[in-house]
Formats: sequence, C-alpha cells, structure tokens
Amino acid sequence: MPGIVGLHTRMPREWAEAQLKVMVECLQHESSYLTGTWVDEALGLYVGWVARRNSSSEGMPLRNANGNLTVIFSGEDFSDAKCMQERSASGARGMVIPISYLVERAEVEANFPYGLNGRFHGLLADRMRGTITLFNDRYGMHRLYYHQSKDTIYFSAEAKAILAVRPELRRIEPRALGEYVTCGCVLENRTLFEGIAVLPGGSKWALKHGAVECKHTYFQPREWEEQESLDPEAYYQVLQDIFVRKLSRYFVSNEPIGMSLTGGLDSRMIMAWHRPRPGTMPCYTFSGMYRDCQDVVVARQVARICEQPYEVIAVGKDFLSRFHHYAERAAYLTDGCADVRRASDLYLNERVREIAPVRMTGNYGSEVLRGVRAFKPNRLVPGLFSQDMLPYLSQAEETYHSLLLGHPVSFAVFKQAPWHHYGLLALEETQVSIRSPYLDNDLVQTVFRAPKSALATYDVCLNLIANGNPVLRDIPTDRGVGRKGMAGRGLRKWEEVLVKSEYAFDYGMPQWLARITHFASVLHLERIVLGRHKFNHYRVWYQGVLRDYVRQILLDPRTLSRSYVQRRQIETIVQAHLKGSRNYTNEIHVMLTLELLHRVLVDMP
Repeated sequence: MPGIVGLHTRMPREWAEAQLKVMVECLQHESSYLTGTWVDEALGLYVGWVARRNSSSEGMPLRNANGNLTVIFSGEDFSDAKCMQERSASGARGMVIPISYLVERAEVEANFPYGLNGRFHGLLADRMRGTITLFNDRYGMHRLYYHQSKDTIYFSAEAKAILAVRPELRRIEPRALGEYVTCGCVLENRTLFEGIAVLPGGSKWALKHGAVECKHTYFQPREWEEQESLDPEAYYQVLQDIFVRKLSRYFVSNEPIGMSLTGGLDSRMIMAWHRPRPGTMPCYTFSGMYRDCQDVVVARQVARICEQPYEVIAVGKDFLSRFHHYAERAAYLTDGCADVRRASDLYLNERVREIAPVRMTGNYGSEVLRGVRAFKPNRLVPGLFSQDMLPYLSQAEETYHSLLLGHPVSFAVFKQAPWHHYGLLALEETQVSIRSPYLDNDLVQTVFRAPKSALATYDVCLNLIANGNPVLRDIPTDRGVGRKGMAGRGLRKWEEVLVKSEYAFDYGMPQWLARITHFASVLHLERIVLGRHKFNHYRVWYQGVLRDYVRQILLDPRTLSRSYVQRRQIETIVQAHLKGSRNYTNEIHVMLTLELLHRVLVDMP
C-alpha cells in the first residue's frame, strides 16, 4: 500500500542509497503509483515514498521557506476546518490538493502531529536542530514497520521492504504465529517476522546515530477514557452535531468518490446526512454468484431513494478461475496480514477502482458506535500443529483475554482496528483510497463519553438516520434491524434464522451436518441456503472448483514438511473436506495462508 520507506544510518551514502532503492521498488505494486526519494546525508537519512497519482501525498517532500524543515507524509488529514476549506477551494478535480500547511504546522506546533486527524504516518527532519522524528496516527492504522540493526534503523509501510534488504529476518516468530493461528492477527504490535515490529499508535519517535533515541508518545488513550460520561440525551445530541459537522470533510477530494453501500446502518448514516446531488455519487455493493444477497436488496433501495447511480459487483466464475493469483497476491501485498478469504476483496476492489479511485465506507461504525467485537480466539481441530506450537496457541488466548480488561471503546479503536482490521484495509488500499468517518478523532473522543446503554442498542444509529433522512430509517437492515411492531419483531427473528442457517451451511457447518449433506449432496441444499447474506462460500468452493488448488498446495511436500504442522493431520483434513464428509474450512484457510506466506515472502531467495 502507499506509504513511506527508508533508513537512518551511520553507514556510507553509496550503501544506504542502494538499500533505499531496493526498498522503494518493493512497494511499487501498481503502474499508477508514483515514487520519489529524498536524502540528507548530514542527518544520515534516506527516505522514499510511494503515492497514488493525484493523491495529497503525491507532492512530497514538503519544505519550509528556508529549507531547514522537511516533512515526508503519507495518508490523509481531516483536522483543521480552515485548512480543509483552503484545500476544497484549491482542489478542483484533476488537481492535487496541496497539503503544504503540514510543514507550516510542524514549524509552529510544539506537539505536532497531535492536531492531525486521520490515518497517516510520516517523518519530520529538522536540519537546524539535527533531529529526525517518525510519527503516525493515534490508532496506528496507517501502519509503519521498523527494524533496528547494529548501526541502522529501517522503517517501511510494508514489512517486505525491510525483508528485501535484511533477508536474515525471513523467519516466522513462534509467538506471533500462535497469535495469528488463534486470533487471525498478530497482537500487541508484533509481526510474523522476527526482529520486525510495528510502530505503536500515537508515536513520535526521535532518531539519532542510526537508532531510536527516544520513544515518545504524543497521545495516550487515557485522555479520552477519563472523560465524564454523558446522559443518553446529551450524548446523542453531541454525537449528532459532531457527525454532521465532520462528515463533509471526508468528501473533499480532487478525485471521484464512490459509496460502498451495505444492508447495514453504518453506510446509511453517511447517506442520510451527506445528501449528494442526484446522480453525482456512484454507489455499489458486493454480492455473490447464487443470488442478490440482502446487502444488495437493501442498498439498492437506499441508492434509489437518494437518487444515485447503483451497481452490483459480483464474486463469481471470473474470480474463481483466477483464485490462485488473487490468493497469492493478497498474502504478498499485506505481508500475510490478510488471509486467503480476502482474495475476493482484492478482486472486488480492482473493480471498484474502475468506478471511483476513492471508496467511502461505513467501516468501523459498528465497532465504534455499538462496541461490536469483530474477532475472538479460534480453536482449530486438535493435532494439526506440533507439540512445540501448543504453548504459543494457549499463550495467544491468554493475551487476547487480557486485552479485553480495559475500556471497550479502547479495545475497538486502539487494538481491534489496527491489529485485526489492518489486513483487509492494507489489501483494499493497494487498489483504492479508503475513507470512513467513524475513526474521526472528535467522533471517537465523543463515543468515550457514551452511557453504557447507548452502546448496547441500535437506537443511536437509527435516530441518526431518522433525523437525517426519515425515509431511509424506514428500511429494515439486511438482518431486520429497524422493523417495528410485533410483526416486525417476528420477521426479524425469522431473518436471524436465515442468517444462522447460511452460517451452518457455509464455513460454520458442524461435522454432523457435513456427514448428512454429504450423503444428500444430490439435493444441492447449499444452493437453496447460500448467498442470502454472504458472497464468499469457501466451504463448497474448496470441495468443488478450488479442490485441485487446495490439494496442490496443502499436500505438497514443502507444506507437509513445515516444522510447526503435523503431516498426517493435514492429509486427513484435506481428504475429508474435499470428499465432503467433514467441514475443515477454517483449517484450510489457515494452512493455505501460512503456506502462501512462506512461498511469497519467507522462502524467497
């Protein structure tokens, strides 16, 4: 994904520039990306960047009038109203919106980048003081990896750039592997690779003499956690005021913006208050190969009421015929942070890019406004991993549960978002620029003041929609939220039954049901149930159109010889699942992802 890359070193310039060249090339995934480099030999600083054409990060580096202060910035800032107005006035479509104000703010604000608001990371070089500062956003969502060697500190938006110049780091770290297998992500700013870590959110690190001199943090979650809570009515009013006031900033762009609509409430809250002119904002929804899912059914109504163009982007035969490409590419682009299930998201966002290069979404709305917990420990079938791995799997569960002890909103935005949600975000951002108002600093700060009752129901979200566009409030969600009266509650319960039925016929199918459906396969029951709420159906895909690929990868001697797996159990799992008599979808997800990670990053020469 676009970002910065570089090193601070005491080594000679010729050596450092060669390293930088290799690192920059590792991040240039698309022909549309622009790259650049900047060197200050006196500071021992060698920086590169990769940016989308026409993005605000394109015009690097930013320098003050006398040239003593340089900012290299990647991401987007939605902070100051005055700055946004200037950007809006000067940012006609097709022109790069200037962000020169960032270096001006860095000159006058002692606590820079405290006042910035968005997903970003960057570097500030002060030649007058002889200082170098690495920084990122409060949540650490625009990830920055780093590695400290004897005389050099490396930093990069992607771990693979560091691996390219430090090949000895191409080793999977056991504790991180245990967390990845158990939780689907690596926790506490660790990575899968030994010696490479992630810059914590809210960092402002000082570099000197090829090392980190001071690991300063410009923001601590307790600033928001220690606020006084509001009563329900006051909370709602403050939240609505901030949401409405801030939303327009996220639609300032020199590029076309498309709206990613779902059947839920989060994207609808945006539509209720943004109110674009008829026909000016393309809308779209992802769907599957069996039928229009409920996301499509609901989103099509929303787009029609808002008088916006609408289309459905489907996952079907075209994607499945190239699954191997998208699965391997997803593992490579995200340094293994996105598992093979997300291969379809890479395919879909390629299609989205053809509609509009900026994708507005309702991502993180449920987690922030309703405290939805999006992941939890997952226990795979016993005997899949070696005895040496078992303590790391148990440790991962313990670590996860310890993370839940703090404030629930802190878990959502400072842990769940940058660790669990990062893989999908990184994958999507290789194709389009992702925007969401739900991680806006002022909005999140307000949610920390919510009474517990506000996070326990849908009332705040439904009221926000009703006050913005009452007609949109009357549309039930894909799961029936918003239905009124006794009949409405009954319909909602039936819709929940359908949701659970689809889960039971998809990756969540219990083994007893797998045995039954295996013998009744002639009835094709999955075609009756699947596709109403989900568009990925890997359980049946692995048994059908993808069976040869699963067998080719997982029964390969290279896979079976990995030190952390049990060969016989892998063979049993693959054969039983492909036969259709058992359901091992989750196990196949994990094993495919890990093996692809080895092949595209770890085992490379």
